[in-house]
Amino acid sequence: MSWGGTGHYKINSAVSLSFNQEMNQFSSWVETLADHASDADIRKQWDNNEAPKHYIDIDNYSEFISNGTIPQTLSGAISAHGSTFVYDNGILPWATITAYDSLKSCFERLDWDKAVLFASDLGHYVADGHMPLHITRNYDGDYTGNDGIHSRFESTMINTYISQITYSGDYIGEISDVNQYVFDYIYNNYQYVESVIAADDYATNINSDIYSSEYKSALWNYSKNFTILLFKNASHALTELIYTAWLQAGSPVMNPTGIDNPITEPTVVLQQNFPNPFSNSTKVQFSLNQNTKIILQVKDIQGNTVVEIINDVKSEGNYSFDINTENLSSGIYYLTLDTDKEHSVKQMILVR
Repeated sequence: MSWGGTGHYKINSAVSLSFNQEMNQFSSWVETLADHASDADIRKQWDNNEAPKHYIDIDNYSEFISNGTIPQTLSGAISAHGSTFVYDNGILPWATITAYDSLKSCFERLDWDKAVLFASDLGHYVADGHMPLHITRNYDGDYTGNDGIHSRFESTMINTYISQITYSGDYIGEISDVNQYVFDYIYNNYQYVESVIAADDYATNINSDIYSSEYKSALWNYSKNFTILLFKNASHALTELIYTAWLQAGSPVMNPTGIDNPITEPTVVLQQNFPNPFSNSTKVQFSLNQNTKIILQVKDIQGNTVVEIINDVKSEGNYSFDINTENLSSGIYYLTLDTDKEHSVKQMILVR
């Protein structure tokens, strides 16, 4: 997975750094965006169509080598190179644009539950487009003698130095051409493929033991400036894409009563189910600070309700019970709890 789970969580959670006043209503999304930042990677375990969405070996396109661009529609790429070539070399930019279009459609029909999940996926694909080794055939350094650099760079290094990856937000505006915007950052980020390889060469010259602290420190010191820039640009791009989708959908209001309501104690607190992942049953816990009607459901990855657990008025107090999912197949599900004012979501992973 590009940037590993830690990096994806960071990029999605930093989306709010570039929020303008209009986007303040999306502050409630930040935790969910971060929690679901790696859903797309998890889907690869059971969805055979998912993997090509995470990369593009853009340097296998002859026209990229000659003029720095490729056909920018999926149909155009297939027409020029054939379906097998295109899918074998990855469809990351088109998967990103599809996620954007799905997000915009959710905004248009005011489907906020699905919108935040599509925005989470969008963040994942945007992050993939800002990870240099996901946009080259030299994915793992095989072509340059840097075998294994992929995980050393995106996971081992990032997990070690995540506390040093800090950055600020930037101005956002409406994107005039989303297709061009996505391809532009992929074209631009390709320059960092050589930078990652150079960082690995430098670090192995310091200490050829790739598990040593000296190697890890050297890899970070060489690459930290462009790595932090890539993280910053990914978070900013995600914010700008969400903002543009919202604008082009007509700027719907998430909270009709306004976004300047004072912070109040939540009516309901939904805990993460345990265990998670789980095989047959899992424990669900939540608490209410007042009597209220709640709807507690399990939804699939498409947002369809597969189990309705509670749809009733419940008294103030703490609740704990097991839910049985023996009739469901393996995959990602979402535990949702709604009141008339609040919406809570937790991701559940069912493994048979």
